[in-house]
Amino acid sequence: MSFLENIFKDPEKTYLKKAQKKVLEINNKELELEKLSNEELKVKALSLKNEIQQGKNPDDFLVMAFALVRESSKRTLQQRHFDSQLLAGIALNEGKVIEMKTGEGKTLASTTTCFLNGLTGKGVHLITVNDYLAKRDAVWMGQIYHALGLTISCLAHEGAFLYDPNFGLEKEKDSDRDEARDLKGGFKVEESYLKPVSRKEAYLADITYGTNHEFGFDYLRDNLVQAPTQKVQRGFNYAIIDEVDSVLIDEARTPLIISAPDLESSKLYKDFARIAPRLKEAEDFEIDEKMKATFLTEKGIEKIEQILGLTNIYESHGIKYLHYIEQSLRAERFFKKDIDYIINNGEVIIIDEFTGRVMPGRRWSGGLHQAIEAKEGVQVKEESKTMATITFQNYFRMYKKLAGMTGTALTSAEEFDKVYGLKVIAMPTNKPVIRIDLPDQIFKTEKGKLKSIVSEIKKRHGLGQPILVGTRSVEKNEYLSAFLRREGVGHEILNAKNHQREGEIIAQAGKKGAVMVATNMAGRGVDIMLGGVPPSKDNLKEYEAWEKEREGVIQLGGLYVLGTERHEARRIDNQLRGRSGRQGDAGCSQFFVSLEDELMRIFGGEKIQQVMTILKVEEDQPIESKMISSVIEKAQT
Repeated sequence: MSFLENIFKDPEKTYLKKAQKKVLEINNKELELEKLSNEELKVKALSLKNEIQQGKNPDDFLVMAFALVRESSKRTLQQRHFDSQLLAGIALNEGKVIEMKTGEGKTLASTTTCFLNGLTGKGVHLITVNDYLAKRDAVWMGQIYHALGLTISCLAHEGAFLYDPNFGLEKEKDSDRDEARDLKGGFKVEESYLKPVSRKEAYLADITYGTNHEFGFDYLRDNLVQAPTQKVQRGFNYAIIDEVDSVLIDEARTPLIISAPDLESSKLYKDFARIAPRLKEAEDFEIDEKMKATFLTEKGIEKIEQILGLTNIYESHGIKYLHYIEQSLRAERFFKKDIDYIINNGEVIIIDEFTGRVMPGRRWSGGLHQAIEAKEGVQVKEESKTMATITFQNYFRMYKKLAGMTGTALTSAEEFDKVYGLKVIAMPTNKPVIRIDLPDQIFKTEKGKLKSIVSEIKKRHGLGQPILVGTRSVEKNEYLSAFLRREGVGHEILNAKNHQREGEIIAQAGKKGAVMVATNMAGRGVDIMLGGVPPSKDNLKEYEAWEKEREGVIQLGGLYVLGTERHEARRIDNQLRGRSGRQGDAGCSQFFVSLEDELMRIFGGEKIQQVMTILKVEEDQPIESKMISSVIEKAQT
């Protein structure tokens, strides 16, 4: 099916047909711009900037601006924007949420509208889901903007940076470093191009990359300063949110909180951390797994009163203890090491449940973090009182123009429209998606599922097919890794503990025989290329060897994605599937589900397990069931 046929079959065909006319105009500029020197290209870009900053409407210059970006990309990255990427840029410029399938090039697609709006001098904010992507994209895409005369910065947890191709260079030209940036930009951050600057200077750049947390916390800090001159942000002009469903839906009501130490003693958390394990579920307290809440029974209250030597815990001097015991019970019952958090250098560091990444500096509120610290026997830090707070939902509503992109937006189209007034539009793929999504394999027990997972991995690994295995937590990630080691299956592991090696691991994940066991980290912002990252075409021998390996991987069926458990949010499952079958590549995905999995256990797995017991289904015997698939669909959001 041709590109145009794809468009006319799309539900938004009227809009896309109109936008396609703009794409044709952009394409018509290509020959004209190819004849210009690099300096002439830059002069043309700065001429547009001058006209726009004199008050002309940026949208009047869209065609030329987009054409300039495409030409700059061809020269700096050796990547030419597809027509589908130009369409995406047009929709983003109009403040829409675009759905682009994995591997269709969202990062490159956003450069067109970033450049156009960057010409205003009022600032463009590109929101990424983690520091790694913010730094990667500032360096990788920064080449395009820099060649056209714009400034680029990025915000990270450890500081702020400006993209500067001359920063750190010795007197002689570092050609090896430049080649590494150009070829490996999609998976490796070339830190030497990032010049440390003040936060305020970073915000003065034309285009700023950073996470939603960095932008949000800077806003809160700006509201606590003594004088306006101390503020670092300069307004809310235009923001594009990458993985917009994660930020505006999953984390919409997550409060960002700046707090100050409270003088409440940490000793009580340590005391109650010892009491909580002595209480029995159902007898002393009841739980609500969906809400992650605990409720003391009459017997439980009597037991606590006895332990504390109180006659009535509800009297004025005893009522405060209820807070400590409830948080200690939550910490004991619902929050698990290497699932919800890791311990690093004596600190409890939260793992983001949606991205699988660590969030240094973030703390649970209401005393929960202190309760977990006490449970783990690390230093219990002082409880805090809130000084300033805002949710992502309220923060992003302040932007004059807001747009977003993701591989999974249509499932949340109604919410985007009602809450944010954002319309969702699905972009046609550059090439048809030919990935095969196999039915779920459903097992009676976790043990039986694990045996079958390892068996499937060994079978496909023996053929040389590259495999990506998705796990929901660090704990299960490491457990499966240990199992594979015992079975002699060589593999790489990617989780919140070794995120520093992320780019290096991902770069090789599409090579023949590669096996990567990863948490949700591999679900978003990750582009796995069949055969691995291609070498420079200048090295013909290496490039031909890569092409041969890539063809061999395609013959084996492409990347096989194996999900070891379903996630509560269907989008996260879809993101994992989407790692395979990029840009029309061959690929395959499948989920292995057990009735002991958390999702099934909470949402009715017991009844199904009874049926499987009656039918005498063996623990490692998989079944395919529309009824169970329906239960999973209803349980997911």
